[in-house]
Amino acid sequence: MTTAPPAQATPQASPLSDARRLRLVGDTVQGRPEAHGSAALVGYLILVPEGTDPAQLFAEGVTRPEIRRVSYTDPPPAQETGVSVVHIDPTRHAAELDGRELDLTQMEFGLLAHLVRHPHRVHSRERLIAGIWGYDHIGDGRTVDVHIARLRRKLGRAHRHRIVTVRGVGYKYVPDPQ
Repeated sequence: MTTAPPAQATPQASPLSDARRLRLVGDTVQGRPEAHGSAALVGYLILVPEGTDPAQLFAEGVTRPEIRRVSYTDPPPAQETGVSVVHIDPTRHAAELDGRELDLTQMEFGLLAHLVRHPHRVHSRERLIAGIWGYDHIGDGRTVDVHIARLRRKLGRAHRHRIVTVRGVGYKYVPDPQ
């Protein structure tokens, strides 16, 4: 089951008035009488618990969850943390280590940027996959292990210890103590 905010009823609003702010992942129930409202929702996202009947999402008289717009903002400005030797510049999609730019793939950059943005926080493999690769990623947690190993190699002997393995849980980034 995917996590989402608690459902709140909004019975006065028409289900289709929110159609531009939704994204339905998967197929609509084409060809069924109750599918008349769902066709407009293709291309939008609705997070519902597993086992929910798609035909009942917008049925008359059914309490539905509050629909919220997902906002995608511009990336934050370059981070100058002062405590880290790794500097992330999301606008240039670049990472620097001790003044030299690292040669990173898109996924390596995303992984390193996420870890540096949240120092000392332990991130599970599943959470990293969902946040960086996306929920539709096909693969297992070992994908993260491989990318972490590549990142450590690119950080070099002097800095590879900054990405710490927390056995049985995941990974965290530990900047220089100052």
